[in-house]
Amino acid sequence: MQTATRPLASLWTTVRTQIRDSRDAHAAKAALERDLASYTSQADLNDLHAILTRYSDRETADIRRILASHRSV
Repeated sequence: MQTATRPLASLWTTVRTQIRDSRDAHAAKAALERDLASYTSQADLNDLHAILTRYSDRETADIRRILASHRSV
């Protein structure tokens, strides 16, 4: 019986870890969206875009996506 519970315990550990990671990622994205919401003036946005050009598209994809969604609103 002990061998049957071990895989189940491992499965639950994996599921809990995935849920925790998902919550953490969601919280981080929400915090980033809140932070970026403070960039409202054109000068602020120009400065932010200038900073983003120093980094790869892969590194800044989330920020660029959020900024693009703000433009469409």
